[in-house]
Amino acid sequence: MSVIGIILVLLVGVVATHWIAKALGGRIALPLVQIAAGAIIGLTTDFGVRLEPELFFVLFLPPLLFLDGWRVPKQDLKDNAVTILSLAFGLVILTVVGVGFLLHAIIPAMPLPVCFALAAVLSPTDVVAATAMAANVTIPRRLLRILEGEALFNDAAGLVCLRVAVTATMTGSFAFWSSAGELAWAATGGIALGLVFARLVSLIKLWVVARLGEDTSTQIVISLLTPYGAYLLADMAGASPVLAAVAAGLVMSWVEVGGEALALTRIRRNAVWETLQFTLNGSIFLLLGEQLPDILSRVSAGAAESGRADLAWLLVYMLVVTAVLAVLRFAWVWVSVVIWLHRHPDLANGQRLPNWRLVTVMSTAGVRGAITLAGALSLPLALPDGAPFPSRDLVILIAAGVILVSLVVANASLPGLLRTTEVPPEPHHDQQERMARIEAAKAAIAALAKAGQKGEGKQGDAKQGDHLAAVAAVADYYQHRLSQLQPEPSTATGEERLHDEELLHVVALKAERAAIAHMARGHRISTDLAHKLLREVDLAEAAFQTASEG
Repeated sequence: MSVIGIILVLLVGVVATHWIAKALGGRIALPLVQIAAGAIIGLTTDFGVRLEPELFFVLFLPPLLFLDGWRVPKQDLKDNAVTILSLAFGLVILTVVGVGFLLHAIIPAMPLPVCFALAAVLSPTDVVAATAMAANVTIPRRLLRILEGEALFNDAAGLVCLRVAVTATMTGSFAFWSSAGELAWAATGGIALGLVFARLVSLIKLWVVARLGEDTSTQIVISLLTPYGAYLLADMAGASPVLAAVAAGLVMSWVEVGGEALALTRIRRNAVWETLQFTLNGSIFLLLGEQLPDILSRVSAGAAESGRADLAWLLVYMLVVTAVLAVLRFAWVWVSVVIWLHRHPDLANGQRLPNWRLVTVMSTAGVRGAITLAGALSLPLALPDGAPFPSRDLVILIAAGVILVSLVVANASLPGLLRTTEVPPEPHHDQQERMARIEAAKAAIAALAKAGQKGEGKQGDAKQGDHLAAVAAVADYYQHRLSQLQPEPSTATGEERLHDEELLHVVALKAERAAIAHMARGHRISTDLAHKLLREVDLAEAAFQTASEG
């Protein structure tokens, strides 16, 4: 099938599977529906997508990682930094070592470096799949933020460990210090290159806009190209392209809080990115399912590589590995929570042991996804001497089986666990939001006062009176917000005064935006609250601008 045909089938499949999942009432999570649909496509058609791992990584990873870095609440990321980094790096290394030795023990025919390679591709989790599994159940905010933060960084750790294991297999030797240095450069270099590249792009954009004006379509295209630029730059430098894309997204979030772009640009850009995220996530799971028939055709070869002719042993391997991954995750999270409770007795409220249900949710939510399959498929076909790469088919089979088993288990257990788990009360930020809204409204009133002073120089008493009346009407709107913190539309009496009020509303909204950006840049409010308030201001400004142009 042609590339155009493949793209069209994927787009139709994304829409159709979304409708099917909705029709099923959420009983089967969307990723499982999409994997099943992909498998049906692979079995019944000549779709025949050859999933090139390098191409897959470049096409799908940069925008999704960039968007995760852009959207994840930075304050939550900072508050949970220790937990997130321990899961993203500590748990990944434990998984690679623990599962690697386990695989070699139960499958002696698989060389130890290859066992480590398989453990490395199994170490990253897929937060998109995990949240989709619990789409109809409320996930505790802190738990969700930890899962999102972990997924931002563990892909990089897992892929670096995979590279080290493959190198050891290809060369027959393992150099600890060079591998540690490679991991350190991958992390620090990837983050640094992503931050610098994205910041440079934002400065160039601001320079061009200041001289040529802002074009919404151009700004959207630049935002789409930025993650690819950061990813490819880090890849060429031998650093982690995954972390570079994440870091670029973090910079984009910081730039967005500044409010330099037009309101219309931000509104349209958000819509484009939401559509892109929906399409790419769906396409990933469809492609994963489409690969299953080809993977299953290798069952006999995989069984032979394992040293056991009985195909049932393959299922045993998949179940054992899935169980061990869950146990390691449970133990790591349990110990981490115990340490946290002992270090923060004032916040623990006398609690000495973790809530086992919440720890179980954290363990079950560590599902594997498309990155795991792509990592397995990225293994070389042959060694430097021309011999086949050892146990390659077996690695791909076990990885695919673990993905399916973890998704099915999460789909069956997560909703029930979350419904019956007592969740600690989430901290409220109402006071911070109320303060931010009050300060923004005061900034708007100050801007209106300046606009009223400028209007005093207008010729004609009638025109000056209409302008001052419009200023008073809009100011009254903001005074009402200060007293009630609840928007209430103001009324106007004349067509010219109504037009004047619309323009003054835009002036006031721009002052609100500047005040919100100032509070966010001064760390007085969180970036996620700033994004929320800026979105409200953008929508209001776009509405008033449309009305004034009409």
